[in-house]
Amino acid sequence: MRNTERYPVKGANSLWHIYKTVPFFKVVKNFIVIQLARYTPLLGMKNWLYRTFLRMKVGDQTAFALMVMVDIMFPERIQVGRNTVIGYNTTILAHEYLINEYRLGDVIIGDEVMIGANTTILPGITIGDGAVVSAGTLVHKDVPPGVFAGGNPMRIIYTKEEMEKRMSKEEKLI
Repeated sequence: MRNTERYPVKGANSLWHIYKTVPFFKVVKNFIVIQLARYTPLLGMKNWLYRTFLRMKVGDQTAFALMVMVDIMFPERIQVGRNTVIGYNTTILAHEYLINEYRLGDVIIGDEVMIGANTTILPGITIGDGAVVSAGTLVHKDVPPGVFAGGNPMRIIYTKEEMEKRMSKEEKLI
């Protein structure tokens, strides 16, 4: 199970309770900042916007590609390490609103992680240092450091040791 906090609701589904869980004007501000960041081609400006206005922890030299969508309700629960690449049109969620409950969970992405395009990362996930997540993956469980993971459902394609062996073979070819 992912590392999330669960909050039950009564009556209408949890999305109808949204502004009891997060202030309306916070959502408006976050929406504007996220939309600016999604379209700007300036990587340093994206990181500055995320750090300054959304209170995200973003490491140096981290690159968010065009159209990355970070959580609009709880972006402060997202942490990305240094020298990491988040691929085009990736979605990073720190919340999920369900019928009878909503869940919140921190997303922690390590240093030197590569996340392929069109990936969705669910709340409560940790992706370890040096991991690679292939394009189009639904990250529904933690990804250990150094592995290559992908698919739907996500699975480990190469262990850290197999990845190190593959990288040393590629270096010999160069």
